[in-house]
Amino acid sequence: MEGKQEVEVGDKYGDGLAWFRRSMIGKGGFGCVYLAILKNPISKHSYFPSVMAVKSAEVSVSGSIQKEREVFSNVKGCPNIIRCFGEEITMGDNGLMVYNLLLEYGSGGTLADSIKKFGGNSLPDFEVKVYARGILRGLNHIHGIGYVHCDLKPDNILLVSNARSGRISEFRAKIGDFGLAKRRTKQSKKRKLESYWRGTPMYLSPEAVVDHVQEAPCDIWALGCIVLEMLTGKPPWEGEEKLNADDILRKIGEGNELPKIPNGISKEAKDFLKGCFVRKTMYRWTAEMLLNHPFVEDLDDDDEDVEELEDDESLNEIEPILLVTENDDEFDCDLFPDDWGFPSEEDSVVYLTGEDADNVEDETVSTFCEGASKVEELKGVVSSTFDAGFNRFVAC
Repeated sequence: MEGKQEVEVGDKYGDGLAWFRRSMIGKGGFGCVYLAILKNPISKHSYFPSVMAVKSAEVSVSGSIQKEREVFSNVKGCPNIIRCFGEEITMGDNGLMVYNLLLEYGSGGTLADSIKKFGGNSLPDFEVKVYARGILRGLNHIHGIGYVHCDLKPDNILLVSNARSGRISEFRAKIGDFGLAKRRTKQSKKRKLESYWRGTPMYLSPEAVVDHVQEAPCDIWALGCIVLEMLTGKPPWEGEEKLNADDILRKIGEGNELPKIPNGISKEAKDFLKGCFVRKTMYRWTAEMLLNHPFVEDLDDDDEDVEELEDDESLNEIEPILLVTENDDEFDCDLFPDDWGFPSEEDSVVYLTGEDADNVEDETVSTFCEGASKVEELKGVVSSTFDAGFNRFVAC
């Protein structure tokens, strides 16, 4: 029965040149995420890992994923951000064209899954610190490049198996799902405020709710919510009564309330959370500052893994155009960004006013490499033919 279902999945959205599509592992407003395995995992000519996560949507409605692809081409190079191994168009049932992002697979699931496994109790203190530091490293990289994630939450933190045994933790926390990410806005007194916010209500900062301002500090507030959830096993605003989205937004925006920090946690943890939960953004700690906080600073370092990944990235940049598969005739474009994770349709959204909805940018369909003859042109100097298409996505 399972084999039959996998065949049906492959028929609907199609398999890639070098990989088979397997079971669905996530679904959201953007499309679906599938498990994928290589057709020839022992091939010496494949840059793909043996198992991947493939984020897919019909080409006609794939603008969100394609924009996400462009973000990840700019934020690549950090070991705490999910890696992207390229993009590919597949052909499904009745000639259906499907856009696919080939992503790093988190074998440990999401941080949300890990929290649920403890049934409302705290994660081990050591794991909380390791995961918090990993997320901070990812945020520090993202903010340094000039982006804001805007939807940081446990569902969008993937746990990826550490490459070698003997590491301080079995899994490395990696930030995924940049579907709502945006470029940081330059500070200006005349800056026009956006008329909407993006993200998940439970993890929104006060300035996002009140003024629709979402810059780097909003990710730090969300990080505090995540750490608090790891320490308590419960979402940040969940008390004795269940709150709906409007109740949560009211609590965040109208009062001076902060998420409740419990007494049963360490002094360092309390101080760390206080640095995240500052209503005025100018006084909220940055990712760089929090990385030097005693709560995460006293851990054994694992920078050796960082060096390994940077070596891999430099190798990827040598040939960013062609991915060799089993046959010489087969080829695929590779632009190397990073993402995945899957927000639910109901609670990870962008809210627009009616007036602004008409001004939203039209979704674009990216230009892809067409034919082996063009690949030959790209082996030397990239020709002007591709300046408006391919090069648009490899800009760093």
